[in-house]
Amino acid sequence: MKIFIACSKHFYYRIAEIKKQLEKAGHVIALPNSYDKPLKEEELKKNPEEHIKWKAGMMRKDTKNIIHNDAIFVLNFEKKGLPNYIGGATFMEIVKAWELNKKIFLYNPLPRCTFTDELTGINPIILNGDLTKIK
Repeated sequence: MKIFIACSKHFYYRIAEIKKQLEKAGHVIALPNSYDKPLKEEELKKNPEEHIKWKAGMMRKDTKNIIHNDAIFVLNFEKKGLPNYIGGATFMEIVKAWELNKKIFLYNPLPRCTFTDELTGINPIILNGDLTKIK
């Protein structure tokens, strides 16, 4: 299966090991847009016009990434005391995947946040950390 990984840049350090395990199981993995430059957005925030342009480009690129994959795999870990964190950009990727009828996997259960009801309606496959459930 071709899988696009989505998550907060704060979780990028977890991707390499998960990617390795998924590839060992025969999956082809696509990485998040800014994986190679996770702090790029913070640099660009110093120039609001450049940040807007960059952020819009990243969101457009997400659609292309998701279209060419069979599934999206969301790594949702604890961030700053918030269990199973999913941020706004990752939520947008989940919605795009749902609209494109792609499989949606979450590493951990749904977070409690302002869009928990929407995530519930999307009905992702919750792995509870078990990567063997990706099929």
